[in-house]
Parts: sequence; structure tokens; C-alpha cells
Amino acid sequence: MSRIGKQPVPVPDKVTVTIEGRLVSMEGPAGKMSYEHRPEIKVEHETDARRLVVTRLGETREHKAYHGLTRSLLANLCEGCEKGYEKRLEVVGVGYLAAIAGDTLQLRVGFANEVHKKIPKELNVTCPDQTHIVVRGPSKQLVGQFAAEVRAARKPEPYKGKGVRYQGEQVKIKPGKSAT
Repeated sequence: MSRIGKQPVPVPDKVTVTIEGRLVSMEGPAGKMSYEHRPEIKVEHETDARRLVVTRLGETREHKAYHGLTRSLLANLCEGCEKGYEKRLEVVGVGYLAAIAGDTLQLRVGFANEVHKKIPKELNVTCPDQTHIVVRGPSKQLVGQFAAEVRAARKPEPYKGKGVRYQGEQVKIKPGKSAT
């Protein structure tokens, strides 16, 4: 039995859940999202207990894997619809900066040209100042993916630590040639 899959998903009071066939839709204060689960899995909504119960229809290795995966994705949907997700990034380096123009994030990170990243319409991206970027949205996958793409524009380099990093990320600085 999947340890994660057998735990029910608690549904917060602010979130409404509708199940139509294999499509599970959730709506809350932070947004509206839906997920279509695999046919090997069955999802039931217990309205009086305010929870979702995920069960599998077989005992193969794949069924067990989909059981835990489906439960985790539904839990992420619940949390995303209730509170939303957030990633914070820092831009470190002399002359490095970030700005938002319309629906594009502009990064000046040491290249000859600026790096432009189109912001997905589901996300809310802000720059409180020129060296910080905040990515918010109801989808954990979208928030993490966009933050990773922004970070990949210029990863922190190991000698001076310049580049785009997650807030609080520790970058291990190597000693240079003069350290020998």
C-alpha cells in the first residue's frame, strides 16, 4: 500500500471541489485549476468530511506509483487554490538588474544583450526592486518552472557568486588562482 496515497487529502473551507469523470476541478481565493487523473486511479470527494480519497484499481507497480503521485498532485492543487505558491529570486552582481515591461521580464545579467522572458498569464511576477524577483501563482509546477528558467538565464558562478539565485541559496565560492 502506498504510504502517501492512502492518506486522504483535506479540502480547506475556502476551496470548492467538483469531480466530473476523471477531471478534478478546484476553485479557491488564489485561483482555479483542474487535473485529469489516470484511468488506473479513482478519486472520491467526501463532502461531509471535506476530504478527497484516492484509491487505485490494481496492484501493479505502476498503479502504486500513480496512487501516490495523484494524491500528491491533488494536495498541491488544494494548497495552490487556497494560498498559492511563491518563489523569490535575487540578482547578484555589479550592473546586474531585473525589470518588468508589460508581460516580459527583462534581465540585464552581463551579456551583450538583455535576456527577455515572457511571463505566463497564469503567474504574477513582480520586481520590488532591481535586484529581486517574486514569482507567484496557484500552480506549483508553473511557479517552479518559470523560476528555474529565470535562474538558468545566468546561474551563479562559483568564483564571485554573480548571477541569478533563489533567495537564501548558498553558493559555494571557490578560491581563485592566487590561493595556491
